Amino acid sequence: MSVAIDIQGVSKRFRLYHQKYTSLKERIVHGGHVPFEEFWALESVSAEITAGQTLGILGRNGCGKSTLLKCIAGILQPTSGQVVVRGQLAAMLELGAGFQPELSGRDNIYLNGSLLGLSTKEIDRRFDEIVAFAELEQFIDNQVKYYSSGMYVRLGFSVAVSVEPDVLLVDEVLAVGDERFQMKCMDRIQQFQRDGRTIVVVSHSPDLMRDICDNVLVMDRGKVVTIAAAGEAIRVFRERLIESGFAPEPATQDAGAPADGEGSPVDVVAPQRRVKLLSATALYERQEERNYIESGEPISVRVDFEVAAPVSGVQFKITLLTDREALVFSSTSSGSVEGMPLDVGRGSATFAFDSMLLLDGRFSATIEVRDAGGVVLDILDPGCHFEVMNPGRAKGLVGLPLRVTVSPPGAADQPEAVASAR
Repeated sequence: MSVAIDIQGVSKRFRLYHQKYTSLKERIVHGGHVPFEEFWALESVSAEITAGQTLGILGRNGCGKSTLLKCIAGILQPTSGQVVVRGQLAAMLELGAGFQPELSGRDNIYLNGSLLGLSTKEIDRRFDEIVAFAELEQFIDNQVKYYSSGMYVRLGFSVAVSVEPDVLLVDEVLAVGDERFQMKCMDRIQQFQRDGRTIVVVSHSPDLMRDICDNVLVMDRGKVVTIAAAGEAIRVFRERLIESGFAPEPATQDAGAPADGEGSPVDVVAPQRRVKLLSATALYERQEERNYIESGEPISVRVDFEVAAPVSGVQFKITLLTDREALVFSSTSSGSVEGMPLDVGRGSATFAFDSMLLLDGRFSATIEVRDAGGVVLDILDPGCHFEVMNPGRAKGLVGLPLRVTVSPPGAADQPEAVASAR
């Protein structure tokens, strides 16, 4: 397949100024020289993104995700290296960027649309669709300075997706508005995928990466760690977080360097792991006879762990995924396990499902352990795999108990026909 985006050894340097000389006297005394520190936001980043591929970029705050996206968009010029983009490009980096608060929503649609490369005739043709998607029919002629934050970002997203690009760049903008509007945003992104458009998305949500990305690029301190399938990339990302002892702090923006998003997908413990997950095993009946279970049979997942330092309030979590990384089920331990203190030594935790209602397929179980403060102590991703076989006629993901009752017409005195199915 053809390459839509070719990133060749891209590096980006910023100057971080720790002092500012505001008066003329200070500038004369220091000869006009303002001391600064060089900061490399990107270092020799290389990647090829094929046409029609959806690539996710994952990494903690300050790793260079947004800087890379802005270099691809042409907003920033690399200090060294180059980026080659083939086809029309649209970037959703900051929703509503360029909106003028004194202008109405109608005027801002034309202004923002022109910044995205649309002609007046094209905006005329798409105007009603943009307003309807943003759900702002009643307010479109009001000044946007009176819009709520939700109305503002809905309008920004609606204008941005009205462009029909070959390459779409998305930076942390898929969580705008309420849940219903987020679903509309995801539907539009998925439509772009079905149309064969190339998409690069930055997000702090591993679940989003699993859902929409073909591959994920993991970054750390301006460098590429790996480019792999979503599940493997997320595992590498979380493992590096734990091993590096990264603990999130309030996000700050260095002078001269662009912010890289807020928050973190997972909080992790200091380098010394207080609890280390050793292994996870799927256990089920007739395991010696076959390597699968039938739908409806019980199954347990046992995880062995080692405690290096006493921990209180421990909580274990299990997440089940399909072989295509789609979320099936996720839940934490409860009852007496939650808040249980763990002393130094080895132990195990067991997740027991009395009846596994999944139908045919191969599934994986991801296990994680957190302390009372919600800090992730360790993750096994994936912890283990198991296979479910359904001997019945039902199709889909989950087998639900079903009873069908049929009353034949014109035969009120006849017994009803009852059938059960799984």
